[in-house]
Amino acid sequence: MKLNILGCYSATPRTLTNPTAQLLEIKNHLFLIDCGEGTQVQLRKSKLKFSRVRHIFISHLHGDHFFGLPGLISTFRLLGREAELHIYGPKGIKEAITLLLKLGDSWTNFPLLFHELESKEQETLFEDDNVIVQTIPLDHRVYTNGFLFSEKPAPRNLNIKVIQKLKIDRSQFNNIKMGKDVIMDDGTKILNSALTFDPPQTKSYAFCSDTAYNEQLIPMIKGVDALYHESTFLDSEHHLTTKTKHCTAKQAATIAKKAEVGCLILGHYSTRYKSIELFKEEAVTVFDKVELAEDGKTFEF
Repeated sequence: MKLNILGCYSATPRTLTNPTAQLLEIKNHLFLIDCGEGTQVQLRKSKLKFSRVRHIFISHLHGDHFFGLPGLISTFRLLGREAELHIYGPKGIKEAITLLLKLGDSWTNFPLLFHELESKEQETLFEDDNVIVQTIPLDHRVYTNGFLFSEKPAPRNLNIKVIQKLKIDRSQFNNIKMGKDVIMDDGTKILNSALTFDPPQTKSYAFCSDTAYNEQLIPMIKGVDALYHESTFLDSEHHLTTKTKHCTAKQAATIAKKAEVGCLILGHYSTRYKSIELFKEEAVTVFDKVELAEDGKTFEF
């Protein structure tokens, strides 16, 4: 699992910083998470093969989280895209995007499929044999979701030496991979643990976009390998969190500690501060496994 930070600052784009966008590589999927202005430029800079993106997840309809989407869709059209593109976001996103495409005479030549969200309860958005993606309802000034990306357990790995020694027929292999024991012709039971190795441990990633401090999300992200949580302010500006429904670095760290996550990644920094290192300095007073998102940075888990 690999996370590519394309943008991680709040509000307005600047010459050296970009608003929120991430690309998550997980089990042969490329998932785009939010799409602020400049996202496609950042994708080109990172040399990521973004034509492989099939699913885009938009947390909410504030401009710094989705204003890059119309341009990206238009670019896909100019590049001759044929593969369908699924967009998951709050109700209204279809109207917003399609109006711009219509007025700009840029309607797509590929299937553009919108999945509009309204539920304030956790729901599953995407699932296949390898990955499941669920919402994380958040508390912001407008309807907002975070997203939970979880790998599914892989089949068990065959211990070929033991299987060959016991002369087990290949017709049994799929059942063995799924964890079943083997009954030999003489009635002897061979336990699955003797025939297989454990598969790689599954990974999970939680993206918590703009939100006020909200302990209700803790059960949904309990024990994830990595948590990205907004940290717009330092504790000195704690008084601004109520009005804006954003968090401080300490509040993000408190959520991470209570959820017992493997690693906390801070982001969505206000540009009023002279250094983002200040966010980490505050967060580690609460939770010690803290990383800082930075435009162009990658994390591997």
